Amino acid sequence: MIKKENYLAKILVVIFVFFLGCGAMYSVIAAFPSVFSTNITKLEKNVTVTDTGLAESVEKVYDAVVVVSTYKDNRLYSTGTGFVFKTKDKKAYIMTNNHVIESGSKVTVTFTSGNVIETEVVGSDTLSDIAVLSVDEKEIISVAEVGKSEDLRVGDTSFAVGAPLDSVYSWTVTRGIISGKDRMVEVELSSASGDYVMKVLQTDAAINSGNSGGPLCNANGEVIGVASLKLVDESVEGMGFAIPIELALEYAEKIMAGEIITQPYLGVGMINVTDAYYYPQYYKMLNQYDITSGVIVYQVEEDSPADKAGFKIGDVIVKVNDDDVSSIGYLRYYLYNYRVGDKITITYIRNGDTKTTTVTLGSSEKVY
Repeated sequence: MIKKENYLAKILVVIFVFFLGCGAMYSVIAAFPSVFSTNITKLEKNVTVTDTGLAESVEKVYDAVVVVSTYKDNRLYSTGTGFVFKTKDKKAYIMTNNHVIESGSKVTVTFTSGNVIETEVVGSDTLSDIAVLSVDEKEIISVAEVGKSEDLRVGDTSFAVGAPLDSVYSWTVTRGIISGKDRMVEVELSSASGDYVMKVLQTDAAINSGNSGGPLCNANGEVIGVASLKLVDESVEGMGFAIPIELALEYAEKIMAGEIITQPYLGVGMINVTDAYYYPQYYKMLNQYDITSGVIVYQVEEDSPADKAGFKIGDVIVKVNDDDVSSIGYLRYYLYNYRVGDKITITYIRNGDTKTTTVTLGSSEKVY
């Protein structure tokens, strides 16, 4: 039989060991609190969605946008978009693209009210792709506010208003961002052989057939470009282009003033070096001298600036002043940065030798 004294002693030992362990554990926790602590943070956030999109900005320009319908022989020939950009002397002026009204015998505009008005074609210009129409000021609903494309940054919000595909979708609004500035895009000229290069704004706001001539606007509802063309490719989406509003207005003002818009010219017929495969008489020469880019002169107009500067058939133009010429489009673009009467230096290759000559630019309605 266990003695009572031994039983009590064991109980006291157990109690002593228990409190000793508790004390040791407390000491360890006190010395290393981060090891044994758990921080629980509860984040509560009330979210209120207040973004109403661009409705107010769209309303600023919406009623200034018109559907442009071009007729040929009293039949609808093409449709596009335009916008009222100015009023003066009881007339309202509408900007659109040249290619929208080109070849037509009658042009009408439809307002958001449903009113259809026949317009006067004030004038147009092929290279800038700008045309100006006019109607009585009393016929219009609103005038668009014009902004500055120069102030844009890549990533800024943009939106377009137009009549894509068909008049059923008139005044469609599409939203995106400015994807790029000063993009050099080659376009095919409708009234002249060869290509031309335009410096344009790039946006991912959807621009479809029928949007041509319509406004591209910034987030404030100000027009910063004129939708003009779209890069079409099965593998490419969301690449729309617009003429910067500053350039569009420059040509529109000239058209309204009745100025005859002429461009400087050389007076040569041209072939792209990259297309020389189709011209055996030049293809062999290019391979011989390892010429891979530039513009081949295949014709020199008599008494033209090029003729006076000494150009000959077979010369390959590779530079205008300090700008490299890779194609006909770029040659035209660089030439048209100068004025009639300006003297420029052209670098060219003749029989493998690189030469330069000074050309005094002439004026002609021909696009050479």
